[in-house]
Amino acid sequence: MSSISAGASPHIAASAADPKEPAKDAGADAEAADAEAAEDAGPPCIMTFNASDPSGAAGLAADGVTMASVGGHALPVVTGAYARDTAEVFDHFAFDEDAVAEQARAILEDVPVQVMKVGFVGSPETVSTIAAIAADYADIPLVAYMPNLSWWDDAQIEAYLDAFRELMLPQTTVLVGNHSTLWRWLLPDWSGDKSPSARDIARAAGEAGVPYTLVTGIPMPDQHIDNVLASPQSVLASRHFERFEAVFCGAGETLSAALAALLATGTDLAAATDEALEYLDEALDAGFRPGMGHVVPDRMFWAQPEPAESEVATEEQAQALQVLDMPAPDTKH
Repeated sequence: MSSISAGASPHIAASAADPKEPAKDAGADAEAADAEAAEDAGPPCIMTFNASDPSGAAGLAADGVTMASVGGHALPVVTGAYARDTAEVFDHFAFDEDAVAEQARAILEDVPVQVMKVGFVGSPETVSTIAAIAADYADIPLVAYMPNLSWWDDAQIEAYLDAFRELMLPQTTVLVGNHSTLWRWLLPDWSGDKSPSARDIARAAGEAGVPYTLVTGIPMPDQHIDNVLASPQSVLASRHFERFEAVFCGAGETLSAALAALLATGTDLAAATDEALEYLDEALDAGFRPGMGHVVPDRMFWAQPEPAESEVATEEQAQALQVLDMPAPDTKH
């Protein structure tokens, strides 16, 4: 796997600012003050623009828990609200773009932000507003996630994607999305015999100004999927996993939020990508079904208690217990 240094991009370099070393002639008091200031700084802060999701599967709920889980502090800017359950999205209600701007600019004037993350923000007007904010803070890396919008009206999808391509992608450091979603969006006229590679998609994103693209869910033989970080020039990192049988909701949000938070801690892009993919795999492996719809990643899988030894049964023991638990046959006298 190739590595990408934090200095490979001016955006990425901005995310890795470490506390300054004390001057050589500084005394013990200055060193203690610096150590205390670093301790008081707390976790790195990530501003996330996303919608409220009452199912907790995606949106700001997913961003907040994921970012906290990997060591970041989320600064959530509400861009709208979904009407949805764990199976499907029924509707989305977009906030006025001025309300979005006031939320973001108020906290940006107060808190140092290491990374921005942009999810689904609901309207072309809000895309424009966030792009303008990102341009004003061009030294802050921006991770953009493009979800599957097939639940939405076709005309709304087209207008949203056009605005995102023209306004948001030039401000984006890393674009994250599923292979099929990015393919249909960025290469709608693809006519090759094979599906486009991650590098093909990265080239298309690069034409809009994106230096790095993380393409997920690329089909592979033997029920595996590949996930590839690429630039327009080359493949920079890849990792494949065995495909899960379950249908998940919120996987892409989890991955993009983890990547943003890991970049905010100062981790270089290649390592952050690898760690975010590993985190997602474990969250999916521990996934649960809170309702009657899809499985949701357990983003706090590491905090779940380990089963006691006495509670762990072998397969043979489980079968024996199942037999013992069978109801007694009815007997007529």
